[in-house]
Formats: sequence, structure tokens, C-alpha cells
Amino acid sequence: MRRQGTLALVLLAPALALLAAVLAWPLLAGLHLSLRDARIVGTTGEFVGLANYAAVLGDHEFWRSARLSLIWVAANAALQTVLALAAALILHQRWRGVSVARTWIVLSWIVPTVVVVMIWRWLFSTSGGVVNPALMGLGLTDAPVGFFARPETAFATLVFINSWRWFPFIALMMLAGLSRIPADLYEAARVDGAGPWRRFTRITWPLLAPTLTVLLVIGTLLSFNVFDVIWLMTSGGPAGGTRTLPVLIYETAFRGYRISEAATIAVLSTVLLMAFAVFATSRLALAGEAR
Repeated sequence: MRRQGTLALVLLAPALALLAAVLAWPLLAGLHLSLRDARIVGTTGEFVGLANYAAVLGDHEFWRSARLSLIWVAANAALQTVLALAAALILHQRWRGVSVARTWIVLSWIVPTVVVVMIWRWLFSTSGGVVNPALMGLGLTDAPVGFFARPETAFATLVFINSWRWFPFIALMMLAGLSRIPADLYEAARVDGAGPWRRFTRITWPLLAPTLTVLLVIGTLLSFNVFDVIWLMTSGGPAGGTRTLPVLIYETAFRGYRISEAATIAVLSTVLLMAFAVFATSRLALAGEAR
């Protein structure tokens, strides 16, 4: 057994070394840049030590963006989980056309981001869009709603759009987890008189929990780094209401011409995400040992 493990490490060593080099170089370059006073891309700047970290940590805008990023991650995680779980449970049933539905559900995920933004920008438009006329027709509002006019509504709308884009991927992962649950458990529960809700709470949810935990970790890391949807829809506005940390990094580097400060924010974000990943994976390992 030990010989097989050694052989596996030897065979994986070249790939692991390449992966480490690819990951380490950008991290070290960003860390080095954060310790200097470079203004634009391509310049070196003078060594300033931890001055950039002191400036960033003392900046109100950084903490505001960090708070928005945390809210963004939590809101996306909640909405995506609800949508994906509902879709997975529906697709797990046997009904005519379920195979076609399993294929079509991924369309919103594979469509390019620019196309997604163009579609939803038109749908939510106050002039020519279809969402406002539908809301007015249902009597839910008396006047067109400016979904991107206020920070709160713009943020909530972006959460919905991003969740709509990503929940099919999570639903497929949950569907794979559901397919691994033995059907005999459900049959035995039906024989014992357990209803749908009791079967869900006593069988589906506990056995699906490990898959949900892994998806939570992956989804958190992916959601935190979302930039394209936010930038293309609102560019961080209005009034900075959707300026998450990735958007702040871009603005600091390429609009404020403070590339070193942008690298500093990136380093702090990386440390935060790495701490979360280590904590989450350690909890997963402990849970696996407990089972």
C-alpha cells in the first residue's frame, strides 16, 4: 500500500510542480507589487513596505466593498441553493421529457456572459422591457420600476441575474448527488407510511448534505470573484451600491491608476478566500471522519 502511494506521488509530481508554479508566480508577483508604489501597469515604483496595506485597511471604501462582497456571497448562496435544489428534485423524478429538460437547463449556464447581460438589461428596461409591463399588468406596481436606479434594487437584481446564470450548474451537481441515494430507502420509507416531506427531511436532506457542503465551498469562491456580470450591468453603480471587491480592484488599478493598491486589495482578498477554503475543507474532513 505504501509503495502504491509513493508511485502515485512520483507520477503526480510533474503535474503538481507545474500547478504550483502556475499558481505561485501570480501570487508572489502580486505580493511583490503590493509592497511598492507603482501607479500604472509596467512601472516598478519605489519600495514602500506595508504602507499600501495601511492605506487600504484605513480606507472606508475598502470596508464598504468587503461588506458588499460578503452580502453578495451570502445572497447568491441562498438563492442559488433554493433554485438548484428545487430544480434537482424536479429533474430527479420520472416524467415524460425529463431527459430533454436535463439538457435544456444548462443553456443559461453555457450562454456567454455578454449575451446574458444584454438579455436581462432589455428585460428589466423601463422603456421596451417586458418585466415592468408584466408587473403592472398583475397589479404589483403602478409605475415602471427602475431596477438599476437605486443601489438596493440594483444589487438585488444583480443577485437574481447571477443566481439565474449559475443555479443550473449547481442543480446538475445536486442531481448527481440525488442519483447516488439508494432507491430502496425511499421504498422502505413509503412502506412505513412516510410522506414526501418526511422522506425529504429524513433521507434526501441528510444524504445530500455532503454534496451541498462541497457546493457551498465552491459556490462561495466562485461568487466572491464574480466581476463580469456586475461590471457589464452597472459598473459598480449606482453610487457604488454594487462595487464589490473585484470591481474595486479593477477601478483602483485601471481608473485610479494605483496598481499597487489594487494588488494590495487582491492580496487581502486572496488571504480571506484561502482562510475560508482551509476552514471549510477542514470541517469537511472532520465531518467525513465522524461519519
